[in-house]
Amino acid sequence: MTQAKVRLASFEEYLAYSDETPLEGRYELVGGELVELPPESRLNSTVAIRVLLALLAAGIGVELIHPGKCEVQVPVLQPSDAANRYPDLVVLRLEHLALTQRRLTITRDMPPPRLVVEVVSPGKTNRNRDYGQKRAQYAAIGVPEYWLVDPVAQTVTVLTLAETDYQEVGVFGTPAAITSVEFPDLALTVEQLF
Repeated sequence: MTQAKVRLASFEEYLAYSDETPLEGRYELVGGELVELPPESRLNSTVAIRVLLALLAAGIGVELIHPGKCEVQVPVLQPSDAANRYPDLVVLRLEHLALTQRRLTITRDMPPPRLVVEVVSPGKTNRNRDYGQKRAQYAAIGVPEYWLVDPVAQTVTVLTLAETDYQEVGVFGTPAAITSVEFPDLALTVEQLF
């Protein structure tokens, strides 16, 4: 990962800067500095597309489903946290369509997305970030459902928001069907993702 040599005092300053100086690639704002994210792996992209296809089959509009490109502003809960994330897949609400016409960024003053899906990359740092930091950040902004798709364990953990913290709906392994509270008509098995 490369780092741009710029200091930004707030997320609003980052938004203004990135609007004025278009950035190539995806960046997280960490401690006032822009940190470029590496390209997604083929596996992460493939899994996100498979979730997208299942959501389409369940009747969710294609304009609401965004794999890997939707930026979500999150609170900085620990000093090392990023102020924004790029989940592997985001399902927007209808009201987001008007709010994101200019830029596909969900800010903290907007309603949260309906669903965030993270495909867990290998390694302890990645696991800790997805299972710990991101989980707490998504709960803090009120995302009602959060999935952790773990290719190593071949599982999908589905979490639903209960007040201010996530409760586990289930950890689904092959060949189990994934249960979604937010999308009860979803027909998707863990096996279909891998």
